[in-house]
Amino acid sequence: MNQTIDTILAHRSIRRFTSEPIQADVLSTLLDCAIAASSSSFIQCVSVIRVVDTDKRTQMAHLTGDQPYVASAAEFLVFCVDFHRHLQIHPEAQLGFTEQTLIGAVDAALMAQNCLLAAESLGLGGVYIGGIRNNPAEVAALLDMPKHVMPVFGLCLGYPDQNPESKPRLPQSLVIHQNSYQQELDRHQLAEYDEKVRQYYQSRTGGNKDMSWSEQITATLTKEARPFMKDFLTSKGFSTR
Repeated sequence: MNQTIDTILAHRSIRRFTSEPIQADVLSTLLDCAIAASSSSFIQCVSVIRVVDTDKRTQMAHLTGDQPYVASAAEFLVFCVDFHRHLQIHPEAQLGFTEQTLIGAVDAALMAQNCLLAAESLGLGGVYIGGIRNNPAEVAALLDMPKHVMPVFGLCLGYPDQNPESKPRLPQSLVIHQNSYQQELDRHQLAEYDEKVRQYYQSRTGGNKDMSWSEQITATLTKEARPFMKDFLTSKGFSTR
């Protein structure tokens, strides 16, 4: 329909990058696009830490689950919920509300998606790094984050050195509800989607991975999901009430 829509629909996660750097003016534009994202109540409670130190990059790659592209990508950005800035403006600020945690996480995601879409429109690629939350206290210490600042995810950016297929997403019939929540899952539509995902994994791995989406989420949701996060949030002054 237009170039913007084509770019959105062509999204793939890129995990292998060339050695070409991102020029300073291009990076500045990408960051301007991030900052231009919508902000709840104009609170603007997000900060981005650009990690350029080689040693810190190596440590970040390890802390995020030994993901080598964290170290090798042209740029690695850490998106943080940040109320420390606001506290310096208004020392009596009422902080710690769970709503503020949600606002920060939503705003950070909006900023990062703006950044990544702008990057993809210029021929770059990237991948989000949720592994930041594998060792959040260590990441916060490594990047000198004070109280009321917490890392939520990272973003690798660079010029792609691979051309993966787009991963099939759930169809609209399973995601979009009209007027009220559709409580009964359409098993026929799910089965069709499961087969698409199975074929995608078989193609991507040369037949080494044979798994449907339902099988994948069953495996994922059977185990704990970073149970230490609640205590970490509290230690940084988030979701205390």
